[in-house]
Amino acid sequence: MKSLGKILFLLLFISNIIYASVVSNVNYSSVTKGEMVIFSLKINGNDIQRPIINTICDSDVISTSSQTSIEIVNGDYKKSYVLSYKFMPMKSCKIKPIDVEIDGKIETSKALEVVVKPMSQDKNADFILNLKTEKKEFYVGEPFEVTLEFKQKKRAEAVDSKFIAPPMKGFWIKDESKPERRNDGEYTITSVRYILAPQREGSLKIEPAQISIASRTSSRDVWGSFSPQIKWKSYFSNELDLNIKPIPFGASLVGEFTISAKADKTKISPNEAVNVTVEVHGSGNLEDIKTFKPYIEDVSVFDEKILVKGMKLTQKLALVGDNDFVIPPFKLKFFNPKTNKIETVSTSEIKVEVLGAKVKPELKIKRDETGVKEEVKVKTEVVTSALNPILVSLVFVLGIVFGIVLMILKPWSMFKREKSLNIKDEKLLLVKLLPFKDDKEVQDILDILENNLYSQDKKKIDKKVLKELLKKYEIS
Repeated sequence: MKSLGKILFLLLFISNIIYASVVSNVNYSSVTKGEMVIFSLKINGNDIQRPIINTICDSDVISTSSQTSIEIVNGDYKKSYVLSYKFMPMKSCKIKPIDVEIDGKIETSKALEVVVKPMSQDKNADFILNLKTEKKEFYVGEPFEVTLEFKQKKRAEAVDSKFIAPPMKGFWIKDESKPERRNDGEYTITSVRYILAPQREGSLKIEPAQISIASRTSSRDVWGSFSPQIKWKSYFSNELDLNIKPIPFGASLVGEFTISAKADKTKISPNEAVNVTVEVHGSGNLEDIKTFKPYIEDVSVFDEKILVKGMKLTQKLALVGDNDFVIPPFKLKFFNPKTNKIETVSTSEIKVEVLGAKVKPELKIKRDETGVKEEVKVKTEVVTSALNPILVSLVFVLGIVFGIVLMILKPWSMFKREKSLNIKDEKLLLVKLLPFKDDKEVQDILDILENNLYSQDKKKIDKKVLKELLKKYEIS
Protein backbone atom coordinates (compact mmCIF):
# COMPACT_ATOMS: atom_id res chain seq x y z
CA MET A 1 0.00 0.00 0.00
CA LYS A 2 2.84 2.34 0.82
CA SER A 3 4.39 1.62 -2.60
CA LEU A 4 1.06 2.30 -4.31
CA GLY A 5 0.81 5.61 -2.49
CA LYS A 6 4.28 6.61 -3.62
CA ILE A 7 3.44 5.69 -7.22
CA LEU A 8 0.22 7.74 -7.12
CA PHE A 9 2.10 10.69 -5.63
CA LEU A 10 4.78 10.45 -8.34
CA LEU A 11 2.16 10.26 -11.12
CA LEU A 12 0.36 13.25 -9.66
CA PHE A 13 3.66 15.19 -9.49
CA ILE A 14 4.52 14.36 -13.11
CA SER A 15 1.04 15.32 -14.29
CA ASN A 16 1.35 18.67 -12.51
CA ILE A 17 4.60 19.32 -14.39
CA ILE A 18 3.11 18.29 -17.72
CA TYR A 19 0.01 20.42 -17.33
CA ALA A 20 1.60 23.26 -15.40
CA SER A 21 0.79 26.65 -16.87
CA VAL A 22 4.43 27.91 -16.73
CA VAL A 23 7.44 25.66 -17.26
CA SER A 24 10.98 27.07 -17.13
CA ASN A 25 13.97 25.48 -18.79
CA VAL A 26 17.62 26.16 -19.81
CA ASN A 27 19.41 24.54 -22.71
CA TYR A 28 22.58 24.11 -20.59
CA SER A 29 22.65 23.92 -16.82
CA SER A 30 26.46 23.86 -16.74
CA VAL A 31 28.58 26.05 -18.99
CA THR A 32 32.07 27.47 -19.25
CA LYS A 33 32.48 31.20 -18.71
CA GLY A 34 31.80 32.94 -22.01
CA GLU A 35 29.16 30.50 -23.30
CA MET A 36 25.59 31.52 -24.07
CA VAL A 37 22.60 30.10 -22.18
CA ILE A 38 19.01 30.09 -23.45
CA PHE A 39 16.38 30.43 -20.74
CA SER A 40 12.88 29.38 -21.92
CA LEU A 41 9.39 29.79 -20.52
CA LYS A 42 6.68 27.47 -21.89
CA ILE A 43 3.32 29.07 -21.11
CA ASN A 44 -0.07 27.35 -21.59
CA GLY A 45 -3.13 29.58 -21.78
CA ASN A 46 -5.24 31.74 -24.06
CA ASP A 47 -4.71 35.19 -22.60
CA ILE A 48 -1.20 35.82 -21.26
CA GLN A 49 0.75 38.89 -20.20
CA ARG A 50 4.33 38.46 -21.36
CA PRO A 51 6.83 39.17 -18.58
CA ILE A 52 9.41 41.88 -19.11
CA ILE A 53 12.85 40.36 -18.50
CA ASN A 54 15.94 42.52 -19.08
CA THR A 55 18.48 40.72 -16.89
CA ILE A 56 19.01 37.11 -15.85
CA CYS A 57 21.61 36.13 -13.24
CA ASP A 58 22.85 39.74 -13.14
CA SER A 59 23.65 39.54 -16.88
CA ASP A 60 21.91 41.53 -19.61
CA VAL A 61 19.55 39.68 -21.93
CA ILE A 62 21.25 39.65 -25.33
CA SER A 63 18.24 38.65 -27.47
CA THR A 64 14.70 37.33 -27.18
CA SER A 65 12.45 35.16 -29.35
CA SER A 66 8.99 33.61 -29.16
CA GLN A 67 7.01 30.73 -30.64
CA THR A 68 3.28 30.03 -30.63
CA SER A 69 1.57 26.66 -31.13
CA ILE A 70 -1.87 25.09 -30.75
CA GLU A 71 -2.30 21.66 -29.12
CA ILE A 72 -5.34 19.37 -28.98
CA VAL A 73 -5.71 17.72 -25.57
CA ASN A 74 -8.79 15.48 -25.01
CA GLY A 75 -10.55 17.25 -27.87
CA ASP A 76 -9.82 20.72 -26.49
CA TYR A 77 -7.67 23.28 -28.26
CA LYS A 78 -4.96 24.84 -26.11
CA LYS A 79 -2.52 27.56 -26.97
CA SER A 80 1.12 27.34 -25.95
CA TYR A 81 3.80 29.99 -26.03
CA VAL A 82 7.55 29.58 -25.73
CA LEU A 83 9.50 32.70 -24.76
CA SER A 84 13.29 32.38 -25.08
CA TYR A 85 15.97 34.68 -23.61
CA LYS A 86 19.67 34.50 -24.46
CA PHE A 87 22.19 35.63 -21.85
CA MET A 88 25.81 35.04 -20.90
CA PRO A 89 26.30 34.26 -17.20
CA MET A 90 29.65 35.33 -15.79
CA LYS A 91 29.35 33.28 -12.58
CA SER A 92 27.26 30.45 -11.11
CA CYS A 93 23.81 31.68 -10.20
CA LYS A 94 20.15 30.87 -9.59
CA ILE A 95 17.47 32.05 -12.02
CA LYS A 96 14.68 33.36 -9.81
CA PRO A 97 11.05 32.28 -10.31
CA ILE A 98 9.16 34.33 -12.91
CA ASP A 99 5.58 35.49 -12.37
CA VAL A 100 3.30 35.32 -15.43
CA GLU A 101 -0.34 36.40 -15.64
CA ILE A 102 -2.37 33.74 -17.46
CA ASP A 103 -6.14 34.08 -18.03
CA GLY A 104 -6.34 36.52 -15.16
CA LYS A 105 -4.32 34.40 -12.72
CA ILE A 106 -0.68 34.71 -11.61
CA GLU A 107 1.39 31.59 -12.28
CA THR A 108 5.03 31.20 -11.17
CA SER A 109 7.85 29.25 -12.76
CA LYS A 110 10.43 27.23 -10.86
CA ALA A 111 13.87 28.50 -9.96
CA LEU A 112 16.77 27.05 -11.95
CA GLU A 113 20.47 26.63 -11.18
CA VAL A 114 23.18 27.48 -13.71
CA VAL A 115 26.77 26.45 -12.97
CA VAL A 116 29.51 28.53 -14.62
CA LYS A 117 32.93 26.90 -14.75
CA PRO A 118 36.06 29.07 -15.02
CA MET A 119 37.47 29.43 -18.50
CA SER A 120 40.85 27.88 -19.23
CA GLN A 121 42.81 28.73 -22.36
CA ASP A 122 43.05 25.71 -24.58
CA LYS A 123 46.12 26.00 -26.81
CA ASN A 124 44.43 23.71 -29.33
CA ALA A 125 41.09 25.57 -29.41
CA ASP A 126 39.67 26.84 -32.68
CA PHE A 127 39.83 30.43 -31.42
CA ILE A 128 42.49 31.90 -29.09
CA LEU A 129 42.98 35.43 -27.73
CA ASN A 130 46.29 36.46 -26.18
CA LEU A 131 47.65 39.68 -24.61
CA LYS A 132 51.41 40.13 -24.31
CA THR A 133 54.05 42.76 -23.53
CA GLU A 134 57.85 42.66 -23.33
CA LYS A 135 58.07 43.41 -19.59
CA LYS A 136 55.86 43.95 -16.57
CA GLU A 137 57.50 46.96 -14.89
CA PHE A 138 57.35 50.58 -16.07
CA TYR A 139 57.60 54.18 -14.84
CA VAL A 140 54.63 56.55 -14.66
CA GLY A 141 54.24 58.06 -18.14
CA GLU A 142 56.65 55.61 -19.78
CA PRO A 143 55.21 54.41 -23.10
CA PHE A 144 55.13 50.68 -23.77
CA GLU A 145 53.61 48.35 -26.33
CA VAL A 146 50.88 45.78 -25.76
CA THR A 147 50.04 43.29 -28.51
CA LEU A 148 46.66 41.59 -28.78
CA GLU A 149 46.65 38.44 -30.94
CA PHE A 150 43.55 36.62 -32.22
CA LYS A 151 44.27 33.12 -33.58
CA GLN A 152 41.73 31.25 -35.67
CA LYS A 153 42.19 27.76 -37.07
CA LYS A 154 41.83 27.74 -40.82
CA ARG A 155 39.23 24.98 -40.70
CA ALA A 156 37.13 26.77 -38.05
CA GLU A 157 34.04 28.54 -39.34
CA ALA A 158 32.43 31.60 -37.82
CA VAL A 159 29.03 32.94 -38.87
CA ASP A 160 29.53 36.21 -37.00
CA SER A 161 31.76 37.74 -34.33
CA LYS A 162 31.71 40.58 -31.80
CA PHE A 163 34.95 41.93 -30.35
CA ILE A 164 35.28 43.79 -27.04
CA ALA A 165 38.64 45.53 -26.55
CA PRO A 166 40.43 45.04 -23.22
CA PRO A 167 39.53 47.70 -20.61
CA MET A 168 42.57 49.91 -20.02
CA LYS A 169 41.70 51.90 -16.93
CA GLY A 170 44.65 53.84 -15.53
CA PHE A 171 46.47 54.12 -18.88
CA TRP A 172 46.73 56.69 -21.65
CA ILE A 173 46.16 55.12 -25.06
CA LYS A 174 48.84 56.85 -27.14
CA ASP A 175 48.31 54.92 -30.35
CA GLU A 176 46.45 51.94 -31.80
CA SER A 177 47.58 50.19 -34.98
CA LYS A 178 45.36 48.84 -37.69
CA PRO A 179 44.80 45.05 -37.59
CA GLU A 180 47.57 43.05 -39.28
CA ARG A 181 46.94 39.53 -40.54
CA ARG A 182 49.39 36.71 -41.19
CA ASN A 183 49.39 32.92 -41.54
CA ASP A 184 51.22 30.72 -39.07
CA GLY A 185 50.85 27.02 -39.78
CA GLU A 186 47.26 25.94 -39.11
CA TYR A 187 46.27 29.34 -37.70
CA THR A 188 45.40 32.70 -39.20
CA ILE A 189 46.66 35.34 -36.75
CA THR A 190 45.28 38.88 -36.51
CA SER A 191 47.21 41.26 -34.28
CA VAL A 192 46.65 44.80 -32.99
CA ARG A 193 49.33 46.85 -31.22
CA TYR A 194 48.53 49.43 -28.54
CA ILE A 195 50.95 52.08 -27.22
CA LEU A 196 50.04 52.78 -23.60
CA ALA A 197 51.43 54.97 -20.82
CA PRO A 198 50.62 54.49 -17.10
CA GLN A 199 48.82 57.39 -15.42
CA ARG A 200 49.77 56.55 -11.84
CA GLU A 201 52.12 54.42 -9.80
CA GLY A 202 51.25 51.13 -8.09
CA SER A 203 49.78 47.87 -9.34
CA LEU A 204 47.76 48.27 -12.53
CA LYS A 205 45.92 45.59 -14.45
CA ILE A 206 44.95 45.25 -18.11
CA GLU A 207 41.81 43.13 -18.02
CA PRO A 208 41.07 40.40 -20.60
CA ALA A 209 39.87 41.16 -24.10
CA GLN A 210 36.76 39.30 -25.26
CA ILE A 211 35.48 38.03 -28.59
CA SER A 212 32.15 36.31 -29.14
CA ILE A 213 31.95 33.83 -32.01
CA ALA A 214 28.70 32.65 -33.61
CA SER A 215 28.79 29.15 -35.13
CA ARG A 216 26.16 26.85 -36.61
CA THR A 217 24.81 23.99 -34.50
CA SER A 218 21.64 21.92 -34.07
CA SER A 219 19.75 21.11 -30.91
CA ARG A 220 16.46 19.65 -29.75
CA ASP A 221 13.80 22.30 -29.20
CA VAL A 222 11.04 22.26 -26.57
CA TRP A 223 8.83 20.27 -28.93
CA GLY A 224 11.39 17.45 -29.09
CA SER A 225 12.60 17.96 -32.67
CA PHE A 226 16.05 18.96 -33.90
CA SER A 227 16.49 22.33 -35.56
CA PRO A 228 19.50 24.31 -36.81
CA GLN A 229 20.59 27.12 -34.54
CA ILE A 230 23.27 29.76 -34.16
CA LYS A 231 25.34 29.23 -31.04
CA TRP A 232 27.38 32.05 -29.53
CA LYS A 233 30.46 31.43 -27.47
CA SER A 234 32.85 33.98 -25.98
CA TYR A 235 36.60 33.63 -25.73
CA PHE A 236 38.72 35.65 -23.31
CA SER A 237 42.38 36.57 -23.37
CA ASN A 238 44.73 36.46 -20.42
CA GLU A 239 45.11 39.55 -18.22
CA LEU A 240 48.30 41.53 -17.56
CA ASP A 241 49.43 42.54 -14.07
CA LEU A 242 51.89 45.45 -14.20
CA ASN A 243 54.04 47.20 -11.59
CA ILE A 244 54.28 50.97 -12.14
CA LYS A 245 57.14 52.88 -10.49
CA PRO A 246 57.17 56.64 -9.68
CA ILE A 247 59.12 59.07 -11.85
CA PRO A 248 62.72 59.47 -10.55
CA PHE A 249 63.37 62.58 -8.46
CA GLY A 250 64.42 65.61 -10.49
CA ALA A 251 62.25 64.89 -13.52
CA SER A 252 58.56 65.29 -14.32
CA LEU A 253 58.62 63.47 -17.65
CA VAL A 254 59.60 59.95 -18.72
CA GLY A 255 60.50 59.01 -22.26
CA GLU A 256 62.73 60.15 -25.09
CA PHE A 257 62.09 63.53 -26.73
CA THR A 258 63.34 66.08 -29.25
CA ILE A 259 62.31 69.76 -29.30
CA SER A 260 62.28 72.44 -31.99
CA ALA A 261 61.13 76.07 -32.26
CA LYS A 262 60.45 78.03 -35.45
CA ALA A 263 59.60 81.74 -35.86
CA ASP A 264 57.61 82.94 -38.85
CA LYS A 265 59.94 85.98 -39.12
CA THR A 266 62.88 87.56 -37.30
CA LYS A 267 62.46 91.15 -38.58
CA ILE A 268 59.30 93.01 -37.63
CA SER A 269 57.85 96.49 -37.32
CA PRO A 270 56.98 98.02 -33.93
CA ASN A 271 53.83 96.42 -32.45
CA GLU A 272 53.97 93.59 -34.99
CA ALA A 273 53.77 90.03 -33.60
CA VAL A 274 56.33 87.27 -34.07
CA ASN A 275 54.63 83.87 -34.20
CA VAL A 276 56.69 81.01 -32.79
CA THR A 277 55.73 77.31 -33.02
CA VAL A 278 57.26 74.95 -30.47
CA GLU A 279 57.12 71.22 -31.28
CA VAL A 280 58.07 68.24 -29.13
CA HIS A 281 58.38 64.79 -30.73
CA GLY A 282 58.91 61.52 -28.94
CA SER A 283 57.42 58.77 -26.84
CA GLY A 284 56.44 59.71 -23.32
CA ASN A 285 53.88 61.49 -21.18
CA LEU A 286 53.47 64.55 -23.42
CA GLU A 287 50.23 65.35 -21.56
CA ASP A 288 52.25 66.42 -18.50
CA ILE A 289 54.29 69.08 -20.32
CA LYS A 290 53.48 72.63 -19.16
CA THR A 291 53.37 75.80 -21.27
CA PHE A 292 56.58 77.06 -22.86
CA LYS A 293 55.56 80.72 -22.39
CA PRO A 294 58.79 82.67 -21.64
CA TYR A 295 59.28 85.89 -19.70
CA ILE A 296 61.04 88.61 -21.71
CA GLU A 297 61.37 92.13 -20.32
CA ASP A 298 59.35 94.77 -22.20
CA VAL A 299 57.87 92.07 -24.48
CA SER A 300 54.22 90.95 -24.44
CA VAL A 301 53.88 87.16 -24.81
CA PHE A 302 50.63 85.35 -25.63
CA ASP A 303 50.43 81.53 -25.50
CA GLU A 304 47.86 79.18 -27.01
CA LYS A 305 46.68 75.91 -25.48
CA ILE A 306 49.06 72.98 -25.90
CA LEU A 307 47.89 70.39 -28.45
CA VAL A 308 48.92 66.73 -28.20
CA LYS A 309 48.28 64.34 -31.08
CA GLY A 310 49.90 60.93 -30.97
CA MET A 311 53.64 61.34 -30.49
CA LYS A 312 53.66 65.08 -31.22
CA LEU A 313 53.08 68.15 -29.02
CA THR A 314 52.54 71.62 -30.47
CA GLN A 315 52.26 75.05 -28.86
CA LYS A 316 51.99 78.41 -30.62
CA LEU A 317 53.25 81.69 -29.10
CA ALA A 318 52.90 85.32 -30.20
CA LEU A 319 55.47 87.91 -29.02
CA VAL A 320 55.22 91.69 -29.45
CA GLY A 321 57.93 94.25 -28.57
CA ASP A 322 58.91 97.84 -29.43
CA ASN A 323 62.67 97.17 -29.38
CA ASP A 324 64.97 94.37 -30.46
CA PHE A 325 64.67 91.33 -28.22
CA VAL A 326 65.90 87.74 -27.89
CA ILE A 327 63.64 84.70 -27.42
CA PRO A 328 65.53 82.42 -25.00
CA PRO A 329 66.01 78.69 -25.71
CA PHE A 330 63.09 76.39 -24.95
CA LYS A 331 64.22 73.50 -22.75
CA LEU A 332 62.79 70.12 -21.79
CA LYS A 333 64.06 67.93 -18.95
CA PHE A 334 63.11 64.25 -18.73
CA PHE A 335 64.14 60.83 -17.45
CA ASN A 336 65.21 58.48 -20.26
CA PRO A 337 64.51 54.85 -19.24
CA LYS A 338 66.78 53.59 -22.05
CA THR A 339 69.85 55.36 -20.68
CA ASN A 340 68.56 55.40 -17.09
CA LYS A 341 69.59 59.08 -16.88
CA ILE A 342 67.96 62.50 -16.59
CA GLU A 343 68.50 64.33 -19.89
CA THR A 344 67.80 67.83 -21.22
CA VAL A 345 67.08 68.92 -24.80
CA SER A 346 67.02 72.56 -25.89
CA THR A 347 66.39 74.82 -28.87
CA SER A 348 68.61 77.73 -29.96
CA GLU A 349 67.80 81.31 -29.01
CA ILE A 350 65.96 83.42 -31.59
CA LYS A 351 67.01 87.05 -32.15
CA VAL A 352 64.26 89.41 -33.29
CA GLU A 353 65.05 92.78 -34.89
CA VAL A 354 62.44 95.54 -34.64
CA LEU A 355 62.77 97.85 -37.65
CA GLY A 356 62.54 101.55 -36.77
CA ALA A 357 62.64 100.76 -33.08
CA LYS A 358 62.50 103.62 -30.59
CA VAL A 359 66.08 103.87 -29.35
CA LYS A 360 66.42 105.32 -25.88
CA PRO A 361 68.68 108.39 -25.98
CA GLU A 362 71.88 107.76 -24.12
CA LEU A 363 73.01 110.67 -21.97
CA LYS A 364 76.75 111.20 -22.45
CA ILE A 365 78.54 113.81 -20.33
CA LYS A 366 81.96 114.83 -21.61
CA ARG A 367 84.19 116.90 -19.38
CA ASP A 368 85.35 120.16 -20.90
CA GLU A 369 89.09 119.96 -20.39
CA THR A 370 89.82 123.26 -22.17
CA GLY A 371 89.47 125.33 -19.03
CA VAL A 372 91.83 123.00 -17.17
CA LYS A 373 94.56 123.40 -19.76
CA GLU A 374 94.25 127.20 -19.77
CA GLU A 375 94.59 127.24 -16.04
CA VAL A 376 98.34 126.72 -16.42
CA LYS A 377 98.76 129.40 -19.09
CA VAL A 378 96.90 132.26 -17.34
CA LYS A 379 99.15 134.36 -15.20
CA THR A 380 96.40 135.71 -12.90
CA GLU A 381 96.28 132.47 -10.92
CA VAL A 382 94.04 133.75 -8.11
CA VAL A 383 91.14 134.74 -10.43
CA THR A 384 91.37 131.64 -12.68
CA SER A 385 91.54 129.13 -9.89
CA ALA A 386 88.47 130.71 -8.28
CA LEU A 387 86.23 131.02 -11.38
CA ASN A 388 86.92 127.97 -13.56
CA PRO A 389 85.79 125.21 -11.14
CA ILE A 390 82.51 127.01 -10.50
CA LEU A 391 81.92 127.51 -14.22
CA VAL A 392 82.58 123.85 -15.01
CA SER A 393 80.24 122.69 -12.25
CA LEU A 394 77.52 125.04 -13.45
CA VAL A 395 77.78 123.82 -17.02
CA PHE A 396 77.72 120.21 -15.83
CA VAL A 397 74.52 120.72 -13.81
CA LEU A 398 72.81 122.69 -16.60
CA GLY A 399 73.68 119.95 -19.07
CA ILE A 400 72.02 117.29 -16.88
CA VAL A 401 68.89 119.40 -16.35
CA PHE A 402 68.63 120.17 -20.07
CA GLY A 403 68.99 116.49 -20.97
CA ILE A 404 66.27 115.43 -18.53
CA VAL A 405 63.88 118.08 -19.87
CA LEU A 406 64.48 116.85 -23.43
CA MET A 407 63.77 113.22 -22.46
CA ILE A 408 60.51 114.16 -20.73
CA LEU A 409 59.11 116.60 -23.30
CA LYS A 410 60.46 114.86 -26.43
CA PRO A 411 59.88 117.95 -28.60
CA TRP A 412 61.04 116.08 -31.69
CA SER A 413 57.90 113.88 -31.50
CA MET A 414 55.83 116.96 -32.45
CA PHE A 415 57.39 116.88 -35.89
CA LYS A 416 56.75 113.14 -36.48
CA ARG A 417 53.69 112.18 -38.41
CA GLU A 418 51.63 109.71 -36.40
CA LYS A 419 50.95 106.53 -38.31
CA SER A 420 47.30 105.49 -38.21
CA LEU A 421 46.30 101.90 -37.34
CA ASN A 422 45.74 99.69 -40.38
CA ILE A 423 42.63 97.62 -39.62
CA LYS A 424 43.73 95.09 -42.24
CA ASP A 425 46.70 94.14 -40.05
CA GLU A 426 44.91 91.40 -38.11
CA LYS A 427 47.91 90.50 -35.95
CA LEU A 428 48.32 94.10 -34.78
CA LEU A 429 44.57 94.39 -34.20
CA LEU A 430 44.68 91.26 -32.05
CA VAL A 431 47.47 92.71 -29.89
CA LYS A 432 45.77 96.12 -29.55
CA LEU A 433 42.38 94.66 -28.58
CA LEU A 434 43.56 91.99 -26.17
CA PRO A 435 43.64 94.32 -23.08
CA PHE A 436 39.89 94.96 -23.55
CA LYS A 437 38.76 91.33 -24.00
CA ASP A 438 36.30 91.66 -21.06
CA ASP A 439 34.06 93.59 -23.46
CA LYS A 440 31.81 91.05 -25.21
CA GLU A 441 31.97 92.89 -28.55
CA VAL A 442 35.77 92.98 -28.33
CA GLN A 443 35.86 89.25 -27.49
CA ASP A 444 33.70 88.46 -30.52
CA ILE A 445 36.16 90.29 -32.79
CA LEU A 446 39.13 88.60 -31.05
CA ASP A 447 37.56 85.19 -31.80
CA ILE A 448 37.25 86.11 -35.50
CA LEU A 449 40.85 87.41 -35.60
CA GLU A 450 42.25 84.22 -34.00
CA ASN A 451 40.21 82.09 -36.40
CA ASN A 452 41.52 84.05 -39.42
CA LEU A 453 45.13 83.88 -38.21
CA TYR A 454 45.28 80.19 -37.34
CA SER A 455 42.82 78.47 -39.68
CA GLN A 456 41.94 78.37 -43.36
CA ASP A 457 38.32 79.40 -42.74
CA LYS A 458 38.35 83.21 -43.07
CA LYS A 459 35.54 85.28 -41.57
CA LYS A 460 34.62 88.94 -42.11
CA ILE A 461 34.75 91.57 -39.36
CA ASP A 462 32.02 94.18 -39.00
CA LYS A 463 34.12 97.27 -39.78
CA LYS A 464 31.51 99.62 -38.33
CA VAL A 465 31.57 97.85 -34.95
CA LEU A 466 35.39 97.64 -35.08
CA LYS A 467 35.79 101.38 -35.71
CA GLU A 468 33.40 102.18 -32.86
CA LEU A 469 35.42 99.98 -30.50
CA LEU A 470 38.71 101.56 -31.60
CA LYS A 471 37.22 104.98 -30.97
CA LYS A 472 35.69 103.89 -27.66
CA TYR A 473 39.01 102.68 -26.24
CA GLU A 474 41.09 105.35 -28.03
CA ILE A 475 43.12 102.74 -29.93
CA SER A 476 45.19 104.18 -32.75
